[in-house]
Amino acid sequence: MLSLPPALRLILYPVIFLFGLIAMGIAMALIVLVLTYPNLPSLEVLTDYRPKIPLRVYTADGFLIGEFGEERRAVVAIGEVPAVMKQAILAAEDDRFYQHGGIDYTGILRAAGANLLGGGKRQGASTITQQVARNFFLTGEKTYTRKLYEALLSFKIEKNLTKDQIFELYINQIFLGQRAYGFAAAAQIYFGKPLKDISIAEAAMLAGLPKAPSAYNPVVNPNRARLRQHYVLRRMHELGYISDTQHAAALKEPLIVKRELSGYAVHAEHAAEMARQIAAERFPEDVYSRGMKVYTTLIKAEQEAAYNSLRKGVMDYDRRHGYRGAESYLDMKEIKTDQDEAIDEALQDIPDAGDLIPALVLAADAKQIKAYRKGGEVVTLTGEAMKFALKMLDDKAPPNKRLRRSAIIRLQKDDKGAWQISQLPEVESAFVAVDPKDGAIRALVGGFDFNRNKFNHATQAWRQPGSSFKPFIYSASLEKGYSPGSVIADEPIVIPASETGSQSWEPHNYDGKYEGPMPMRTALAKSKNMVSIRILQSIGTQYAQDYAGRFGFDPEKHPPYLTMALGAGSVTPWQMVTGYAVFANGGYKINPFIVREIRGEGNQVLALSAQTEAGDESTRAIDPRNAFLMDMMLRDVTIYGTAAKASAILKRHDLAGKTGTTNEYVDAWFCGYQVTVAGCAWIGFDQPKKLGDKETGGAAALPIWIGYMSRALKDVPVQLPQAPEGLVAVGEGRERSYIYSENVKEHPADEAAQESAPLPKPDLNLPPTD
Repeated sequence: MLSLPPALRLILYPVIFLFGLIAMGIAMALIVLVLTYPNLPSLEVLTDYRPKIPLRVYTADGFLIGEFGEERRAVVAIGEVPAVMKQAILAAEDDRFYQHGGIDYTGILRAAGANLLGGGKRQGASTITQQVARNFFLTGEKTYTRKLYEALLSFKIEKNLTKDQIFELYINQIFLGQRAYGFAAAAQIYFGKPLKDISIAEAAMLAGLPKAPSAYNPVVNPNRARLRQHYVLRRMHELGYISDTQHAAALKEPLIVKRELSGYAVHAEHAAEMARQIAAERFPEDVYSRGMKVYTTLIKAEQEAAYNSLRKGVMDYDRRHGYRGAESYLDMKEIKTDQDEAIDEALQDIPDAGDLIPALVLAADAKQIKAYRKGGEVVTLTGEAMKFALKMLDDKAPPNKRLRRSAIIRLQKDDKGAWQISQLPEVESAFVAVDPKDGAIRALVGGFDFNRNKFNHATQAWRQPGSSFKPFIYSASLEKGYSPGSVIADEPIVIPASETGSQSWEPHNYDGKYEGPMPMRTALAKSKNMVSIRILQSIGTQYAQDYAGRFGFDPEKHPPYLTMALGAGSVTPWQMVTGYAVFANGGYKINPFIVREIRGEGNQVLALSAQTEAGDESTRAIDPRNAFLMDMMLRDVTIYGTAAKASAILKRHDLAGKTGTTNEYVDAWFCGYQVTVAGCAWIGFDQPKKLGDKETGGAAALPIWIGYMSRALKDVPVQLPQAPEGLVAVGEGRERSYIYSENVKEHPADEAAQESAPLPKPDLNLPPTD
């Protein structure tokens, strides 16, 4: 037996032992590999990639207005990803991705060395392939077993998929904060632009998110996000992806980060929610993950006009009634300077309300207000910009509302782009517009701000319509033999307790004035309550109640009492615009709808709306002659009557409609139309209370309708209906009117009435009556 020198044994035996251990380790690894590899999960989920794609809602002209689903995702092919985005990801996550086989041994050694020498933050060496394996198949637990599975899965993925396929999966699947999955969705959510349009600076910001989507979120942690972005830019520069000039420019580029999740092409949140409910009811299973597309009937330009006009109308009303003071106060004990990051973090918890931006008052006196605006800018308000809030700067102002350091206020830009002090309005509003030909909803705004109040006032708010309901009483009277020229007394009336069943009723006109006998068309233009009551008395309350059902109203919500003549029943703006559309289209009942079609992931049509064009006699609600006469009278309202502003501002004489103000100024309405579009505006408080003296339909609601119509009727020629057969003209000139031919003998005085009671010329300086 060969004997070895002691010194050699001391060297050789440990070496043999070490090699033995290595051999045993390799053998064990091979055994584990042989036993484990065949049991690894199938890669079908990768090769047949079907991500959860949210339900998306669009306008009729293809603009996105809503997304619904746990994951906000937009799948993009690798060929559509811009080079700068790929380079930023590689620089931030795995610069050797196209060289290694799934595990980057060089990167592991580099990270280990950095961890040993640095003694600070630990560096990782997880590859893009490993992250794909982890995201699709594994949990986030940090165990050796999971690490082993991750490595084996990475090898299997690399063996079965190309590098570009793996990279594409990563780009579409990775979570990036704000419910965004994938870089295409993140580009839209954070910067409001498609992935193909992002800059180097924006790409670096996005590429920094996978490491820690919460810590590096530019919305929540802008400073940390900026530091991470700088690191990614430096890596891109070191790797030669960008030049010195590009690197320097990207570091200086200011990033405009969207802070609201609902940043779509146009504000249509209430309409999008209606569409979501319709889709969910029709396809209850997987509706939020199958990539369905719901196309509404909304028109982007008109929806924008409706939203902006309603917001302006509400804010104008709010400013007429004064400033209410500080929204709340912020505890500033921990805030050391006026540029402290803690201010921005605190303001993040206060949601924006459209263009009403929260701000923290840093200093305030009678000469100026200095405030830190959400987003980082310090704004100084002086003169007109702070005039609205002057009374709340006085020492006599209520302590819980006075403007002082730590007060939370709202800022809004004026027409010239300068900041001014504002406030969140308490009043609510709604607007809805419909195509009278087929019932397609062209615009719908269910409230001032969806994120603050999701209640849809356009479809759910049951309110008294006031005088805006009178046209349906007048229409009923035409079927009972009346005509626009029929003379009715505008005189006080008392309904005794014996008739009311409780106490006597003494109604009055809005302005308390009575003008004696006048033609019906004049009475409607001036909104004379006494005339409406006498008409309803004559035709019968039960008949009028049943007749209202022809226009889409629920008769049960309009009890058959004389108060129906003053609009004491209950309606929604949706119902009102449906009713007025009957006058606009010549007498046909429409069924308004807001979803035109639903398409599947492959763009196949899954569902189409059922619609009926006006003109189908099976849908006729009223006689065409009745519709024509009502249109004639309702045009008088917009030319000579309580809505004379409409024709004066829009400069056209084919507008028709009616104002409405309920008792004690609780609700204000204007519903009207042009032959191509009907619209209805309402304003009031959720908990009904007085809007204020003189806040009539003409003052508060009509401007909203005008604002919308100025866009909807742009380039639309003036169109007046032709008189249908069966009418006989009476009177001449401006007083020309018509009556049913079969009623000529019954109403011989109509022509004389027209001649003796001409319509007044409009006086826009007089307060509107209603």
